Amino acid sequence: MKTVNEKYINVIENNTFYYFDDEFEEIYEKHIFSVKEAILYLKNEVTNNGCKKEVFTNFLLAKKEIGLKAILAITGFSNESLKRLITVIRIINDNEVNKLVLRKFWDDISNEKEISEWGTNKIEKLIISNEHFRNGLINIFFEGSTHSFFQQTLPAFELQKLSLEKLQFNINALIDTLARYKEKGSRAAKGKNNPEVIIEKLLNSLNISFEKGDLNELIEYESDTKRTMDFIIPDKENPLIIIESSFLTTTSSGQGDKSKIEISIDSLIKEHYPEAHFLGFVDGIGWYVRKGDLRRMVGAYEDVFTFHQDELERFEQLLIEVFS
Repeated sequence: MKTVNEKYINVIENNTFYYFDDEFEEIYEKHIFSVKEAILYLKNEVTNNGCKKEVFTNFLLAKKEIGLKAILAITGFSNESLKRLITVIRIINDNEVNKLVLRKFWDDISNEKEISEWGTNKIEKLIISNEHFRNGLINIFFEGSTHSFFQQTLPAFELQKLSLEKLQFNINALIDTLARYKEKGSRAAKGKNNPEVIIEKLLNSLNISFEKGDLNELIEYESDTKRTMDFIIPDKENPLIIIESSFLTTTSSGQGDKSKIEISIDSLIKEHYPEAHFLGFVDGIGWYVRKGDLRRMVGAYEDVFTFHQDELERFEQLLIEVFS
């Protein structure tokens, strides 16, 4: 049996630093080259024929899925964000937006069943098979930044990606795309952009104290299964309300695991803090499109709130009742 130090030295001395498969790298480099060539082709088309909607719709039809990837690369709008936006458009069923995207020609507006998110393959097939979907998609990129719905729905960081100047291959606009791509991860990590700040402000406005971290009894008796809590109100010694917050704009395989963890935490709280209310703030399009995980997730809580203004007022009323 090797010692810990021997195993440690083995990893240090024989580290390969980066893993890569030559065959995969070659295939992916060809893919990147195809996207780059498509972008250059589009730039040439715009230069020769002008920044017109038909230039882009024809480009989508000719280049198919590579054409969509090229437009997304120019604007900095991710494939994930595009899927979310199409889902939101189908959910809200707004007359003006429906006209802009020509929805009646590619989606059954009268369908009353729950809307599920379309995958990338379906979107790419619609681009090829349905000219109205193709035109509607281009309308978003041409008019989205000035349309009231998108202005009210998308954060400024995403809205600016729909700037028409990007489709004109304006150098400043393309630099903007690069800058936004570089800072996307950093922006997401900023605490002030976390909706939990709304809960903090509400608690502070009511002069209600709170703490974050591990619950005392779970540390002592359930150290293997405990987890950090987002809000412990008013304190860890005598919690009356315990809150977990999850706002997701993207989806991930981890959502199923998160819902299972919350259910186990609920059992621990009931055992060790039977008088406490275990509440959840669960919101965002990322949960909306993963309804199975969402259903399991909300089952863990005594009550669930979103960050909608009506829901925040309902939460405020609950706080007043608990601390009255």
